[in-house]
Amino acid sequence: MILSTIESQNVIALTKVWLDKAVIGLNLCPFAKAVQVKEQIRFVISDATDSETLLIDLASELDLLAGADPDQIDTTLLIHPHVLTDFFDYNDFLDLADAAIEELELDGEIQIASFHPDYQFAGSAPDDIENFTNRSPFPILHLLRESSIERAVAAFPEASDIYEKNIANLRRLGHAGWQALGITKPRPTNSPKDEK
Repeated sequence: MILSTIESQNVIALTKVWLDKAVIGLNLCPFAKAVQVKEQIRFVISDATDSETLLIDLASELDLLAGADPDQIDTTLLIHPHVLTDFFDYNDFLDLADAAIEELELDGEIQIASFHPDYQFAGSAPDDIENFTNRSPFPILHLLRESSIERAVAAFPEASDIYEKNIANLRRLGHAGWQALGITKPRPTNSPKDEK
């Protein structure tokens, strides 16, 4: 399903609102603001409607990021609004994504962080507020350079505490506070059924 230019702009605009208000605004990732300010984030929409096509798009983006100048593209958000909208299907796909990194011999260079509208940590209930640290308006595969992560961690000595601080922050915010941010999960409009 190919999005029109306006639909693509809306998907990217909603993703940027989430990035600004949640990821940066709530300081869920202390490293995100620097790459955003320097405009080093690549936003890509996959038109894939099945996991096989998404895997092809992922391999292409991994290759592009690996070959790009980090000063131009430091990280990529691969947004895929039409496939893996079910979180458990998405979660299963992450094994294929990691295998693609190994197949392209990019392990140790690039890793993938996962974001989804229905993200759920193992052992949590679907509505537990800590899940919202990884909730995005659309399913996203976040491609990260490991060298960038290492530099960021070196500059942020308490990096190991980020997860716990995020949970405490979101518990203070609560569901009402999250809703007040205006970051809502878009409702599907005639989306094709996900293929596993």
